[in-house]
Amino acid sequence: MPKDYLFEIGTEEMPAHVVFRSVKQLADRTQKFLNENGLDFKDIKTYSTPRRLTILVEDLAEKQEDIDEVKKGPAKKIAQDADGNWTKAAQGFARGQGMTADDIYFEELKGTEYAYVHVQKEGKKASDILLGMSDIIKDMTFPTKMRWDSNDFEFVRPIHWLVSLFGNDVVPVKILDITAGRKTQGHRFLGDSVVLASADDYVDALKDQFVIVDAKERQDMIVNQMNELAKKNNWIIKEDKNLLEEVTNLVEYPTVFAGSFDEKYLQIPNEVLITSMKDNQRYFEVYDENGKLINHFIAVRNGNKDYLDNVISGNEKVLVARLDDAQFFYDEDRKYPLSHFADKMQSVSFHDKIGSMAEKMARVRIIGNYLAKRWNLPENVVTDFDRAAELYKFDLVTQMVGEFAELQGVMGMHYARLAGENEEVSVAIKEHYMPATAEGPLPETTVGSLLSIADKLDTIITFFGAGMIPSSSNDPYALRRYAYGIVRILLNEKWSLPFNEVLPEIVDAVNGKTPAKLPKEGEEDEQIALFIRDRIKQYLQKNNFKYDIIDAVLASSQQDPSRILAAADVLQLHHDDDEFKPVVESLTRIDNILKKAKYTGKADVDENLFDDNSENELYAGVQNLQEVEDLADLYAGFVQLQPVIDQYFETNMIMAKDEAVKNNRLAQLKQVSVLADRLGDLSKLVIK
Repeated sequence: MPKDYLFEIGTEEMPAHVVFRSVKQLADRTQKFLNENGLDFKDIKTYSTPRRLTILVEDLAEKQEDIDEVKKGPAKKIAQDADGNWTKAAQGFARGQGMTADDIYFEELKGTEYAYVHVQKEGKKASDILLGMSDIIKDMTFPTKMRWDSNDFEFVRPIHWLVSLFGNDVVPVKILDITAGRKTQGHRFLGDSVVLASADDYVDALKDQFVIVDAKERQDMIVNQMNELAKKNNWIIKEDKNLLEEVTNLVEYPTVFAGSFDEKYLQIPNEVLITSMKDNQRYFEVYDENGKLINHFIAVRNGNKDYLDNVISGNEKVLVARLDDAQFFYDEDRKYPLSHFADKMQSVSFHDKIGSMAEKMARVRIIGNYLAKRWNLPENVVTDFDRAAELYKFDLVTQMVGEFAELQGVMGMHYARLAGENEEVSVAIKEHYMPATAEGPLPETTVGSLLSIADKLDTIITFFGAGMIPSSSNDPYALRRYAYGIVRILLNEKWSLPFNEVLPEIVDAVNGKTPAKLPKEGEEDEQIALFIRDRIKQYLQKNNFKYDIIDAVLASSQQDPSRILAAADVLQLHHDDDEFKPVVESLTRIDNILKKAKYTGKADVDENLFDDNSENELYAGVQNLQEVEDLADLYAGFVQLQPVIDQYFETNMIMAKDEAVKNNRLAQLKQVSVLADRLGDLSKLVIK
């Protein structure tokens, strides 16, 4: 009869960010282990706290199914040689069934004799199979691991106890010198150890010892208590899923409380206060009904309400100490003009193989001006960009950013505002770091978008030039994220930037202006273009374009992300239309003919060589499409042109005996092919 199986790994406190992923890994590995061993079960529940990773396998079968079946093997002529000796094929077949060649017998099937074995095997007991849970522990992976005592074994944190209960019975799984039993541990300060009678007692028994093992229940307790405090005080607490998950995995028994700090600290920029509370202390910041940050915070204690006043007082003192530091750094930084910090960029290294931060800023200014001219941006944007480019890294040498590195850019914005810089310049200093993550927010201003692209392009170009190119498994300088950010901003701003064309021009523009090594024209330029092209593929994949459409648009000669996306949009929109298949087949047929003919000539057509009206019709149709810029209109034009193309093939021999006529017709097809390439390599499309 099926029974529940409980398995708990008790450890020292784990880092909050690994708890959820680790217990999921334990469940996934256990599921695979049980499936491979033929043990049926209903479901696997997970429980976790900072000190334990636990699974509960519901309705686990007591044993494997018994095996009683006949297995068919090779034909007799393959199983035995001419002298009747067993061949390697027969021996391998028998061995694969856990038997020997002597167990083989032959039976005729449709006129041919085949080898058979009758396999009878009693299923193993679950209690014996579950001893293999020790291997699951050994195989688990973590971002960082620890060793303890004199063991070579590594785990995320030292293991102190194991619980392994199949129903009421202990399964003595062993790791190092720890043998699993039925004894678990309650809250480190409020609870005692617990001897479990059965697997089903786990949740309630630990709750009695101030441990809430269900992470969802623990999180709900935190949210409910926070909401009660907010309602009582007319506060607003903004949702922060990451912080909520973190504090959920920092406690075993949560009690929410509120603290406060002196209002004088509210003159410090909000981001500094929030960073001090959230990132350093794991506190939730509090807002009034109007959305204004106020001098209160909410935190979560790992325990009950006993002596809560002392806990609140202690947390307030810790926070005030950090705020005092922040106030000091803020006041000190404001004593100096921005030029004081900007001048220091000469002595700040961007990278020892590339040069100083000041040199980087000079290159970025050149790149940004090149792009602004290409995009015909307004004069005020160029003026604001120039000023932002002179300053944008200055806050790296401020005391505030020295203490709170995560505020780089943010403090630059605040200090620029205080120094009288205009809003566009100030905000661009912050926005040039955006997007900070692959899918993070993009710059909202034109100047910020321009500065961000120029800065990221410079980083990619100089790192490639210095030979520090990401490998398939290693990207220590996050160049892929920078390239993906460039693609996202270009698409968001609808800016055209064909990389195969502009990269050599950008390198030429900055060459010799600083000592940085730059990519050599040719191979490294192409490497960067392909590198960014891969990020376009990433964007299309994340936005759920069909795989064949992605292959088609990326196989074109087009290098401009905005044009590639536009082509993908058109193909995705019409992929399932009735006209799509005949259009694609007609255009693909043209490409196939050109490839077969190995035509490398130009698309120059001589109308005087036409001898059929279909040639004139195709020529006129193509001329009408030459000036079409919008790819949606181009596709619509191909829909109209498709019958003309088919008629052209019906009435004309492309490979005519007359060499001039043949080449003229191939050139005419080349014109169509060049236009179709703007949509992609249509031969890669899967059409039905």
